[in-house]
Amino acid sequence: MAVRPRPGLFVAGISLPLALSLVLVAAPARAALTCGDIPDLTTFFFQKHITAHQLDDAIRRRTIETYVKRLDPQRVLFLEDERAELESSLPSLFLETASGDCSRLRRLHQDVIGRNREVEGFVRGFVARDDYSLDDGVRLQLDPDDRGSPANKDERDELLRTLVHFQISNYLEAGETLEEGKRRLVHRYELLTKRATERTREDLYSSFLDAFAGALDPHSSYLSPHVWEDFQIQMELSLEGIGVALSERDGYAVVENVIPGGATDRLKVLEPGDRIIAVADEGKDPVDIIDMALRDVVRLIRGRKGTEVQLTILRQGDKPKRFNVSIQRDKIDLEQQAAKLRIETVERDGKTLKLGVLELPSFYGGDRDPAKRLGSRDVRRLLSKVKREELDGLLLDLSRNGGGLLEDAVTISGFFVREGGIVAVRDGSERNRVLPDPDAHLLYGGPLVVLTSRVSASASEILAGALKDYHRAVVVGDDHTFGKGTVQSLFPLRPGLGALKVTTGLFFRPGGTSTQHEGVAADVAMPSLFATDEFGERALSHSLRAPSIPPFVANGASGDGPDSWKPVTQEVVEALAERSRARQEASEFFAEVRAELAKRAEDDGIVELAELIAERAENGVGETDEPGLAAGNASAPVPKSASKDDEELSPQAKEALDVLADWVQLSR
Repeated sequence: MAVRPRPGLFVAGISLPLALSLVLVAAPARAALTCGDIPDLTTFFFQKHITAHQLDDAIRRRTIETYVKRLDPQRVLFLEDERAELESSLPSLFLETASGDCSRLRRLHQDVIGRNREVEGFVRGFVARDDYSLDDGVRLQLDPDDRGSPANKDERDELLRTLVHFQISNYLEAGETLEEGKRRLVHRYELLTKRATERTREDLYSSFLDAFAGALDPHSSYLSPHVWEDFQIQMELSLEGIGVALSERDGYAVVENVIPGGATDRLKVLEPGDRIIAVADEGKDPVDIIDMALRDVVRLIRGRKGTEVQLTILRQGDKPKRFNVSIQRDKIDLEQQAAKLRIETVERDGKTLKLGVLELPSFYGGDRDPAKRLGSRDVRRLLSKVKREELDGLLLDLSRNGGGLLEDAVTISGFFVREGGIVAVRDGSERNRVLPDPDAHLLYGGPLVVLTSRVSASASEILAGALKDYHRAVVVGDDHTFGKGTVQSLFPLRPGLGALKVTTGLFFRPGGTSTQHEGVAADVAMPSLFATDEFGERALSHSLRAPSIPPFVANGASGDGPDSWKPVTQEVVEALAERSRARQEASEFFAEVRAELAKRAEDDGIVELAELIAERAENGVGETDEPGLAAGNASAPVPKSASKDDEELSPQAKEALDVLADWVQLSR
C-alpha cells in the first residue's frame, strides 16, 4: 500500500480537524470495504498514530469493549455473563481478520438480529396487555455503563418495562393518545430490528474498524464512505441545518457544541450536554432516536433552509428537564462567526474607563484570497481600531471558541507578543517542531484579559496558553479549558473506502506543558455550568496523556520602547482574584451557578419518571410566547453560563470586564 502526500490544511479545531491530507493508492480499486482491507488499515493507523504503534492486549480489550458497547448501547440485548463471554472471546478477531476471516463478525451479526427480534416481541406483548398503563413510579439510570448489564432474564425484562414506560411518556407528552403511543413504540422497535437486518458486510467491517480506531484515542476514527461524504459537506460549510455539533454517547445523540451563527445559537435554548431523544420534521410525527446511528440522526435533523424541525430534549440537573424546541433550519451566518469588537465603559475611582471586548468565536478562514474572511485579518483590523480609540484595556473573549486553524491561532498570538515560540507540535517520532510568532510586530501592548470556559478548546487553548506562559494576559473563566491538545490528520482512501482520521501529534505550550487533558487553568476562576467532571477531554474514553517538554519561552517577547508591555506578576494576579471573589460572593447569579454545580456533583444519574411528568404539569400545556418553544414546553431551566446576546454581555463576560478594569486601575 503506497502513500502519496498532497498539500492540505493544518488545523487544531474540534469542528474542523483536517491537518495533512494524504492519499492511499492501491490497485486495483475496489468499490467497497472488504474483510481483507482490515489488516492493512489497522497497520496504517499504527504507522501514523502519535502513541499507539503496535497491537497489544490493552488495545484488543478496548476495541472489543467499544465494539460490544456499540452493538448493545442500552444493555438490553446481552446478559451480564453473555457480555463477559463476548469480551473474552472476541479478541481473537484480530488473528482471524489478519487471515481474511470475518465469519465470526457475521455470526455475531445474525445473533444480534435475533436478539433484536426477541426484544421487539417482548415490547409488543407488554404494551398489548389489556391492563397496561403508564407507571410513573419507575426510575431509570440513564448511563448504561453505570446500571450495567442485566444479571438474568428477569432483570432484563424489568429494564425493558422501565424503558417502555419512559418511551410511552415521551409520546404522551407530544400529545399522542396512549393507543397511538403504543403503536408508535412498537414501530420503533420494528425499525431497530429492520436496521440490524439491513446492515451490510461493509457496515460490519466499518463498525469494527471504527471501534479499533476509538480504542487508540477518542478522536481517531474510520470514516465510512457515507460519513466521509457528510464530513466533506461540513468542511465546505455548505450544510443547511440547525448549527449544532453532535456526538453519540450511550445510545443518545448529545449536543457537543452550539455553533456560533447557527439557527440554534440565535434561539439560546440548547447547551452542551443536552440529549436529543426525538426528532419531528415539519408536518411529520416525532421519531424516537435513542440507539439510532448518529449519521441517521443527523440526516433527520438536516434539511432545507426555511423548514422547521422539532427536537425533544432531555437535560440532566437537580431536576431533569424534558422539553421540545422548534428550530427553523438555516445556513450558518458566517458574519456571526466572525471576530467582533464592542466598547464598554466601567467606572473606577470616579473615572470612566473605555474597555474593548473582542469576541473570537473560532479561528476561521483558510483561504488567502484577500476578498474572503480570515480570522487573523479581522483581528488585525479590530486591534487597529483599539489603538485608534485609545482604549484603556482589552478583553479577548474565547469562551465559545472550540478551535479552528492552527496557523491563525499562532498569528493572532503574535499580535500580543513581540517574538518567540507560540506552540510546539510533537509527532509520532517524538520530534518537537516549534511554531514561532510569524512577525516582529506588536499590535497591542496594553492590559489584556482572556475569557475562557470548558468550551474553549484546541486552537483557542494554544492562544490562551501562550499568552499565559508569557505572562502577557490574565486568564479568567472556568477552572480550566477543555483540554484538547491533539492533532488529527485525515487520510482519504481509494474511492469506495472513505477515509481515516488519525491522531498524529500533540500540542505543547511555551512553558513546556501540553494543553492535552489539563487545558489552560484560569488565573481568576469563576464558575459556569460546564465546569463539571463530565465536560472536557479527560472525561472521554481512552483520552491520551501527554508528557512535558523543555520550555521554549523567548526572552524578548515583551519588546522594548513605548510599545512594550510589562509581564503580569503573581502579586497582580492574586490581587485581581481577591477582588473578583468578593464580587462573585455577592452575586446572586454566581450563587445559583455554584448551587447547581453542587447538585450536579451529587447527581447519581437516576431519572424518576414522576418528576418529568410533574414538571410538565407545572409548566402547563398550551401555547407559549417564548421564541422557539413548542406548546407545553419548559423554558430554558438553568442560568445561561456561556450564552452570548448582542445587547448584553453574559455575567461571566461582565465579571471578566471588571477584572480588566481592576487591572487598569492597579496599573495606574
